[in-house]
Amino acid sequence: MRTLRTLSTLKRYDRQIILPELGIEGQHKLLNARILVIGAGGLGCPLLLYLAAAGIGHIGIVDNDLVDETNLHRQVLYHMADIGKYKVNVAVAKLQLLNPDVQFTPYPFRLTAKNAEELIGQYDLVIDGSDNFPTRYLVNDTCVALNKTLVFGSIFQFEGQVSVFNFNAGPDYRSIYPEPPLPDEVPNCGESGVIGTLPGIIGSIMANEAIKVICDFGEVLSGQLLVFNALNNETQRFNFGEANNSSNPLKNTDQDNTKEINMQDLEQWKNDQLNYQLVDLREPYEYEEYNIGGINIPLYNLNDHLDKLSNTQRIVCCCSSGKRSKIAMHLLKDRFDGPIFSLILPEK
Repeated sequence: MRTLRTLSTLKRYDRQIILPELGIEGQHKLLNARILVIGAGGLGCPLLLYLAAAGIGHIGIVDNDLVDETNLHRQVLYHMADIGKYKVNVAVAKLQLLNPDVQFTPYPFRLTAKNAEELIGQYDLVIDGSDNFPTRYLVNDTCVALNKTLVFGSIFQFEGQVSVFNFNAGPDYRSIYPEPPLPDEVPNCGESGVIGTLPGIIGSIMANEAIKVICDFGEVLSGQLLVFNALNNETQRFNFGEANNSSNPLKNTDQDNTKEINMQDLEQWKNDQLNYQLVDLREPYEYEEYNIGGINIPLYNLNDHLDKLSNTQRIVCCCSSGKRSKIAMHLLKDRFDGPIFSLILPEK
């Protein structure tokens, strides 16, 4: 067990040790914690900086990517001279300068079904800052199988999300997103862009959640999805899921009353004169630029306008990429009797 042995070490962590919620005991927990970070990109950079500064004992970093010039506006660990180098190796070198007390293990390769269990099994806590759905589901399912808590974050254009999965047998990633989308359903940052400050905000929140989990203080985002909008600074928290005591990461969704549809399906409903309520979850300016009817309730205001939704007929949630509609769909499914659908709007 590592301990605070020197005056210089005490001085380094003084400002967080004096917090009554953390104290010497909490700092010892941090010094003896082992955290595996998946991804050393936009989210990984800020959360790694704060984890290292906080004095996490051992940090493993998994990423097979090389530094590219397009990374530099948001991935603040890297400089022009780092272009072409493995991110994990550059990150470790710079983080060691920040805090030599921390042990780092770089893994300059992809997380796969063959190595996930072995890698994740070596650590107390996992943080997923990856940018693709196959990795997110692999990390989640492995953490559930090994009973590891998972801190999750994601970013898209101006929107960020944070949650903590599988905490004390709580809900996991599949509780809110049961199945991954098809490869062409959700564009990535390379296709749709992302504001450079957003990963700094979301990554810092992820690091904060990790510290709270390790030191056992504060309210952890278990069963809650925090959604931050950088355009208007709105932050919302949505509750989801129930306690999950099963070791099986695959949940049976046969009884789920949520489905995805396309514009052809919607046109057929119109032709068949089926009743439905269309709810556009985009921001007002997006709705004004292009809409197909229905009512406009931005996702962040949805909880305040539930009385406007029908409890009997079909509800169709729509947005540009399908991301916001899927969040709303899973948040509403336990509150309404009728079926709920997700619709991705076609490009204008």
